[in-house]
Amino acid sequence: MKQVKINMTFACFTIKQPVIAAIIRKAIEATLAAENITVPCEINVLVTDDNGIRAINSASRKINKATDVLSFPMFQLTAGQPPENWDEYLDPETGLCPLGDMAISLERATAQAKAFGHSQRREVGYLTIHSMLHLLGYDHLDEGVQKQQMRSREEAIAKSIPGVHR
Repeated sequence: MKQVKINMTFACFTIKQPVIAAIIRKAIEATLAAENITVPCEINVLVTDDNGIRAINSASRKINKATDVLSFPMFQLTAGQPPENWDEYLDPETGLCPLGDMAISLERATAQAKAFGHSQRREVGYLTIHSMLHLLGYDHLDEGVQKQQMRSREEAIAKSIPGVHR
């Protein structure tokens, strides 16, 4: 796989920061590999708490509530069909394709992991995969084909990462 630059910021304290950072990196790399993304790219990741993600959700989507993950794609890509030529997507200063930004509520991920009966590692990894697929053009606006396509990709990618698969 080509170079991936991950700009990760932790806006909340966790003693597990190195572990969380490692699983986010692994999930990003696994998603890029699974989706055949070979262009050098850049992704911004914010790990925050419920208050932080609530503020972002309110400002960006006018929804004043916390959520588990938010995704802000830089481009409108087609799910499962990466461009053959990425030249027009590259930042001329860095030579990287800025895929977009994601924000993950570690507080919400921890609560969901407990509720679902699995590890924080699995939940953070799954949310990262979910967000990456949004950055790559996937969506789940409908409850039918789009959602099923996205869930299928999430599970397939999660299976490739130790500690993230079910």
